[in-house]
Amino acid sequence: MPGMKPPASVRCLGVDFTSRPTRRKPVQLAAGERDGSVLRLRSLQAHNDFAGLAQALAAPGPWVGGFDLPFGLPRELVETLGWPLDWLALMRHYAALSREQIRTTFKSFCDARPKGHKFAHRACDRPAGSSPSMKWVNPPVAYMLHAGVPLLLGAGVHLPGLHDGDRSRVALEAYPGLLARELIGTRSYKSDEVARQDAARLIARKDIVAALEQGRTRLALRLKLSPAMHERLVDDASGDSLDAVLCLMQAAWASGQPGYGLPVDFDPLEGWIVSA
Repeated sequence: MPGMKPPASVRCLGVDFTSRPTRRKPVQLAAGERDGSVLRLRSLQAHNDFAGLAQALAAPGPWVGGFDLPFGLPRELVETLGWPLDWLALMRHYAALSREQIRTTFKSFCDARPKGHKFAHRACDRPAGSSPSMKWVNPPVAYMLHAGVPLLLGAGVHLPGLHDGDRSRVALEAYPGLLARELIGTRSYKSDEVARQDAARLIARKDIVAALEQGRTRLALRLKLSPAMHERLVDDASGDSLDAVLCLMQAAWASGQPGYGLPVDFDPLEGWIVSA
């Protein structure tokens, strides 16, 4: 209508997390802006330690971020262990444990259960196709939760449905594999092992980036990026840069949805993976 202002762009972040960042395996942070159905990738940052990431999270909002780490534990696990049933109390209890205590406790839980049902799952695991957040190996997402959630709490960000913080800085649990599978099925597109960084995975990354640029996803967003950024996403055989952008896409989608697209009845102890 005449006289109406166009919608303001929304700043978005996507973070591919690791529980032990190093120069060789940093945390990757993608930053961009969503304007309607277009998401412009502005920067890709590699953080070799948590201090740099914490500084980025403390930057003033508004922004909406998607983080590739679990925000909660399965309720079944928590109840069995007798841990706190309030999310913040649970996260403080969990953060106080050592990684060895986590591994020993979770292994004992699994050892007492029948084959095929070793791990407890969150309600979002099945629709997202994600690993149980209590896994300590392949991938060690239990340690990612242990390292990542305290960073988010320390930054004072808002975690919808879980913890009230600065509502101009919104953190959502994202999962790049959910969007990648929509685009290329079960084809592998990344590996940290040099011997497995082959032509097939390179082609898969090219296919993902092309689909994102053309807007061929149910998120109904088109990714705009420079030739240099395009080359970086394709050439990063670890897939970490691309995973950060996939999380960015999920955050951008959520920024335009009521309640960030989260189910109104998701479990406030377990959390939920955005767009699942």
